[in-house]
Amino acid sequence: MERLKQRLEMAKKALATLQELGTESDSKVHRDATIQRFEYSFEAIWKAAKQYLNDIEGLDMGSPKAVIRACFQVGVLNQAQTQLALSMTDDRNLTTHIYNEPLAEAIYAKIKDYQTLLSDWLNVLETNTLNLLDDNN
Repeated sequence: MERLKQRLEMAKKALATLQELGTESDSKVHRDATIQRFEYSFEAIWKAAKQYLNDIEGLDMGSPKAVIRACFQVGVLNQAQTQLALSMTDDRNLTTHIYNEPLAEAIYAKIKDYQTLLSDWLNVLETNTLNLLDDNN
């Protein structure tokens, strides 16, 4: 459970760095910084979800998409969030393997929605974890 709390805290800090940038700028540097912060925020949150599934639900998933599907199965994500999260995973994978201007612009345009999803996902993980800890005390 301690590892889960650490992962949730790391995810919260990573997401805060993304949120502080906002998504309204014409600067390519701002766009690229936002994409980079999206990448590591996504990583931190899916890994926190993986730890949650392992510690709380007894499930051991190895990939982001498997974690997302399992989060849907246990009620952490709803169907619409799951579909968006799966698309977000595809976009995240694209950002790390190739770089081109149209792709960067297309992904940047989606980051506001992704940021909301990441925040909601993390909030449910934190709330469920806190409720479980409270129930055990």
